Amino acid sequence: MSNNQNIKSAFESMMFVFGEPLDAKIAADAVGIEKKEAYDLFKELEEEYEEEKRGIRIREVNGSFQFVSYEENFDYIKAICTPAKERKLSQAALEVLAIVAYKQPVTKSEIDSIRGIKSDRVLEGLISKDLILDKGRSTAVGRPTLYGTTDTFLSYFDLKDLKELPQLDDIEDAIRDFSDFDMEAFADTGQTSFDLPR
Repeated sequence: MSNNQNIKSAFESMMFVFGEPLDAKIAADAVGIEKKEAYDLFKELEEEYEEEKRGIRIREVNGSFQFVSYEENFDYIKAICTPAKERKLSQAALEVLAIVAYKQPVTKSEIDSIRGIKSDRVLEGLISKDLILDKGRSTAVGRPTLYGTTDTFLSYFDLKDLKELPQLDDIEDAIRDFSDFDMEAFADTGQTSFDLPR
């Protein structure tokens, strides 16, 4: 492609069609440039949308980029969309999600030990909603599964990466912080419907 403006135009089209966060490397390969150059152009686009207060903005998720609605327009979007059944995460799901987010990679036995109760079904629910995933095996006896958060988790909580998690003194603070979370907080993420585990 001939110039940066044309490339950024191509990135806009790709994000619009792709829907999910578009990895900078995939976009770079599509237009024939280096990943670093593509990343920088995505960041330029992100700044342009923020400065112009467009109806959509660009959000970075772990080096990938996607269009989301401008948070101040959330009520208007909600008014014209068929209401989705909004569900809060259960207290148990929030506890497990907080533990995984702050302790990852973490085993089920470690999660159970912190909570003082088995977490099998809660883990299954969070995995089914792509909020956590299998990150491999521990070197401990029995080689238990290690769990970590996903890019979907980052998207739901409007985090660029895990470094943006609030700094907390201990895991109990993390659980309390996640427990205060409610669906209204999603207005900041540009999401228009939610399907979270009970």
